[in-house]
Amino acid sequence: MSSTPPHGTGRAPTRAWVLHPDITSERRPREAALALEEAVSLAAALPDLDVAGDTIVRLARAHPGMLFGSGKIDELKALFEAHEVDLVLVDGPVTPVQQRNLEKAWGVKLLDRTGLILEIFSDRAATREGVLQVDMAALSYQRTRLVRAWTHLERQRGGLGFVGGPGETQIEADRRAIDDQLVRLRRQLDKVVKTRDLHRKARAKVPYPIVALVGYTNAGKSTLFNRLTGAEVMAKDMLFATLDPTMRAVQLPGGPEVILSDTVGFISDLPTELVAAFRATLEEVRAADLICHVRDISHPETEEQAADVDAILASLGVDDTRPRLEIWNKLDRLDPEARAAAIARADRDPDVRLVSALTGDGIAPLIAAIDAALAADMTEEQLHLTFDQGRARAWLFDQGIVQSEIQTEDGFDLTVRWTPRQAARFATL
Repeated sequence: MSSTPPHGTGRAPTRAWVLHPDITSERRPREAALALEEAVSLAAALPDLDVAGDTIVRLARAHPGMLFGSGKIDELKALFEAHEVDLVLVDGPVTPVQQRNLEKAWGVKLLDRTGLILEIFSDRAATREGVLQVDMAALSYQRTRLVRAWTHLERQRGGLGFVGGPGETQIEADRRAIDDQLVRLRRQLDKVVKTRDLHRKARAKVPYPIVALVGYTNAGKSTLFNRLTGAEVMAKDMLFATLDPTMRAVQLPGGPEVILSDTVGFISDLPTELVAAFRATLEEVRAADLICHVRDISHPETEEQAADVDAILASLGVDDTRPRLEIWNKLDRLDPEARAAAIARADRDPDVRLVSALTGDGIAPLIAAIDAALAADMTEEQLHLTFDQGRARAWLFDQGIVQSEIQTEDGFDLTVRWTPRQAARFATL
């Protein structure tokens, strides 16, 4: 990363070192090297950080008071001093006691995985709701920390102030002040959520199916969203490029108009504070008619990432009966042999589509699959309307769902083919 001061901050970036504790007594499904690579990518997502280096620290078990053994602590201290490190990022949970002891032993600031993800979310949040949710999540997390200050509550920039800035260690947290601040933030968030609920209800009156893109962070959801909608959502090769939900109407070729929703990327060990804080934002997924799970099929741990996404969806209350498509993205990154193997696997599964959102390869079959999946959810029903229900009859024809109509003595008998969303909308007319 560049050592040039980030634009607008007026100070040099914080020199950071990433540690991944590889605890052999714990069952970890992922390779330590890949876990470290992801942690470094997390750190690189913050513009205020200059990652000076990274290390895998193998441990038989975690030491309760210091996490690491005394010999390893001394060894790492020398390493940090030699590289003039200001901040140590530990890829895993660190208790408040461990954090205090390690900061004292090394003479640097320390941030665990949860704190780092919170910092990234705060730096990325763009909407008022997103900012409030991150602030509440950060306060809930930091309430358990023993020594922190709260300059970020009146911050002038994105980010929570964990990484740098004046005064972040000058006072201990006043829990009563934190609780008061949480109450104020919750009141503000309630107002924002009510406004968004009104927007959601307004969208519900437009009975287009909602298609939600979900997936592991950096799987290419925003690039695919842009490819399908022609929008210009931030789509970079970095973790958590998108944090606030974006929705656009898309006319499927030869099919219905749908609302496409781009959502925040998931990640393994997602902080529980953030799952709770973003539950409202992710309600777009829970309300979706079709969930498209976007996977980076070129990633060596694509199966593990998919399992993490499924677990988080389940924790959000998204049931298995909801129609789903798997979109295997980044086909362009596969070598010929891996590409042939992926195509063979996808051909055996009707719910899988292979694409490259970057090049556009496979997009047309994907759109056809989305259309077919939504059509499969449609039902045919018989309706009888009286002559005074002209508004409802006009609405049915406007939706293009009337299959046939016969005029009777007291009105009209119609055959309609519609989605559950359209049926629910019709019931309110």
